[in-house]
Amino acid sequence: MKQYIAAIDQGTTSSRCIIFDQNGVIVSVDQQEHKQIYPQSGWVEHNPTEIWQRVREVVENALLKAKLTSRDIAAVGITNQRETTVVWDRTTGLAYHNAIVWQDTRSASICNDLARGYGNDRFREKCGLPLNPYFSGTKVKWLLENVPGLRDAAERGDAVIGTIDTWLIWKLTGGVDGGKHLTDVTNASRTMLMNLQTLDWDDEILDIFGIPRQMLPQIQSSSGIFGTVTDDVLEGVPVAGVLGDQQAALFGQTCFSKGEAKNTYGTGCFMLLNTGEKIVPSKSGLLTTLGYKIGKKPAVYCLEGSIAIAGSLVQWLRDNLKVIDSSQEIESLANTVTDNGGVYFVPAFSGLFAPHWRADARGVLVGLTGYVDRGHIARAALEATAYQTREVLEAMEKDSGVTLTTLKVDGGMTVNETLMQFQADILNVPVVRPIVKETTALGAAYAAGLAVGYWQDLDALRANWGQDRVWQPTMAAEKRAILFQNWKKAVSRTLNWVE
Repeated sequence: MKQYIAAIDQGTTSSRCIIFDQNGVIVSVDQQEHKQIYPQSGWVEHNPTEIWQRVREVVENALLKAKLTSRDIAAVGITNQRETTVVWDRTTGLAYHNAIVWQDTRSASICNDLARGYGNDRFREKCGLPLNPYFSGTKVKWLLENVPGLRDAAERGDAVIGTIDTWLIWKLTGGVDGGKHLTDVTNASRTMLMNLQTLDWDDEILDIFGIPRQMLPQIQSSSGIFGTVTDDVLEGVPVAGVLGDQQAALFGQTCFSKGEAKNTYGTGCFMLLNTGEKIVPSKSGLLTTLGYKIGKKPAVYCLEGSIAIAGSLVQWLRDNLKVIDSSQEIESLANTVTDNGGVYFVPAFSGLFAPHWRADARGVLVGLTGYVDRGHIARAALEATAYQTREVLEAMEKDSGVTLTTLKVDGGMTVNETLMQFQADILNVPVVRPIVKETTALGAAYAAGLAVGYWQDLDALRANWGQDRVWQPTMAAEKRAILFQNWKKAVSRTLNWVE
């Protein structure tokens, strides 16, 4: 009987289930959005129960579309929005609070307190990350300090915590009836609480943060058996692969060799460079993080540049300003003009991420004149993603000593050919898009499939990768330099906005 691999891709704005065959080709897909909750400025939340419901629905629909049942699925992989934090009661299955999303900045004051006298790199040597509201650890600390009764419940062992992968694993494998409380090394590496060398929670950091160890999930490899699904949508199917979304995209792009890199254009924008089995500390504002770990093989590490706002800026223009009616219109609107008209849009809505790490920054739209119209603003919004990617690439080359010759790209924004051409121009390197653009879900599927022998080895995965389109740089060097210099000037205007 022919079998397939299912991937649950739980993202910032939606959940998807994609079913793949042995060649890494999509057989079926279903997707549903969930609500974005903004209780106050700088706060972003999701309802974890709604996310679970959407996940169940997309799995069921993807199977129906392909006329498959759980018996046709060899394994399921999970990939997820990272850092987003859920706390729930293991006896009732109810969340104590909405999930606090990775973009949320409410724990900025906690970061400042922890940095006082030590600096933002207080824990970087151990965990590879600077103190920033982005990461899960400070979100957990905020929850423990602000949700009534939570600390007592945590001390009793009733309250447990996890990123979205942990919540989904627990629900899929039984929930209150013996659900597995697990995570993988990639998601754990985004909490600030895991030691990069030991691949375990760091007792000293937990003590400083005031987080009881019993709240936290057990850490496993990215590819391996996490448990068996008891929920009827995939009953009996092993959960066999778990990767944070950006690491999943690295895996899906088959960046298995040291020096290979990918950039994912989604809600945010994330560039990862494989540094092999070596932990490479960053001196240029990047993150040192886990790339993946296959079974009992050594962990593979990465340097990462994280950009908070990319595709979500297009959604903001659509939903908040009503500049466009659909996200697809942004390209045609941008193409009504030949350049940005001198306009630069720095979307520091949640502060600046890599390589700046400035939680005090806020978004700016600069260079406005009476000449500027909607087209210029649309083009500036697209260009913002490309400029931010160049900032990250320069930091990456500085830290690693590796000069990239091509950039593999994936994610929803790669269908925007105007953006991809500008990206090649501003980087001055070719930009390569694969045939299968859904590399995040594909990476989760690959990890799960390896664990159950559906694919034999990494070479089998490499054989599936195929090139769809290449954009070559065509911009004159002088123009490239002027545009990027003006971008850096615009970035300087975002700083010190929040006291």
